[in-house]
Amino acid sequence: MSAAPEIAASASKLPELEPRARALASLRRPLGRDLSAAELHAFVKDLADRPELWIELVTHDRGKRRYDELLSDAHLTAWLICWMDDHDTGFHDHDVSCGAVAVVSGAVREQRLVISGPPRDRTFRAGASFHFSASDIHRVRHTGSDPAVTLHVYSPPLLRMGAYAIAEDGVLARRAMSSSEELRPDARS
Repeated sequence: MSAAPEIAASASKLPELEPRARALASLRRPLGRDLSAAELHAFVKDLADRPELWIELVTHDRGKRRYDELLSDAHLTAWLICWMDDHDTGFHDHDVSCGAVAVVSGAVREQRLVISGPPRDRTFRAGASFHFSASDIHRVRHTGSDPAVTLHVYSPPLLRMGAYAIAEDGVLARRAMSSSEELRPDARS
């Protein structure tokens, strides 16, 4: 059995899609295979440069991060995520998917776990982007006083994640979860 067909691979199917889906599917990228980290990084930057494809979905909610799936096919998923004060993913991985993030407004802080010391801490402001491998364990949080908007792309498509919590005895434990579940920080992370 062959893999699911690419949305962007068949021009004959494009007229059936709504205008936004057609435009998203037409963004330049390799078809028929998973994307490398460099290709994801280029794709997310191109997506950030096309606000007409996602700007109307920007909605902020103080109680939780808002996220919308923009594109999903056999080799790629793309999400829009809106952040406000105290929004935090907690430490997590992306199972088998590597990814890239573009910050289109505001700022987010990324921390990556380090074995012999505090997490590596970086802040990304509007216009910046970063990528990560499937094996990276990181957390992303809102930072600054203005709401933030980020675009996230994953390849292969993000289906599962691992959320990390520190037990009372100090042991780090991974909980497998579906990508449809909202990531939240452990109180001790």
